[in-house]
Amino acid sequence: MTAVPELATPSLASPDLLRSVFRRHAAGVAVITARGADGPVGFTATSLTSVSAEPPMLSFGIGTGASSWPAIARADHVGVHILGEHQQELAATFARSGADRFGPPTVWHEGPEGVPVLDGVLAWLVCRVVTRVPAGDHRIVLAEVTLGDPAGPGRPLLYHQGRFTALRD
Repeated sequence: MTAVPELATPSLASPDLLRSVFRRHAAGVAVITARGADGPVGFTATSLTSVSAEPPMLSFGIGTGASSWPAIARADHVGVHILGEHQQELAATFARSGADRFGPPTVWHEGPEGVPVLDGVLAWLVCRVVTRVPAGDHRIVLAEVTLGDPAGPGRPLLYHQGRFTALRD
């Protein structure tokens, strides 16, 4: 008979429990962008998920208190950027409250549908927002892929234990 590992005392559901568990879950790092009324907006996301192949759809979460939320709430299209391990500072910039996310050293250009497209990423997509689903203090955005480029060089940036990191061989 196989021994059962000793488990710590379980904790009741709470925001701290959820954060503690998901710190142990390594996630890819993306930056979501949109055109806002006062210029481009964007944020770092680790909640990016492939939803459907036919039609090609994805989802991501955004807090309703986030500075980018008002623009994402109105946007018809968003940009989705998969960051490379060389882009830890870019990920930190887009995660930092109050940062000038689109000022130097960020390099970007206006892409299809007016969506800000970041340069030097592993891959990017432009997506048409299909719906925004209420989920507690967040919204889950479902978006259909309209076009993109998967050909950037490098390896993916990960988020684990509260920090950006790279894959280990």
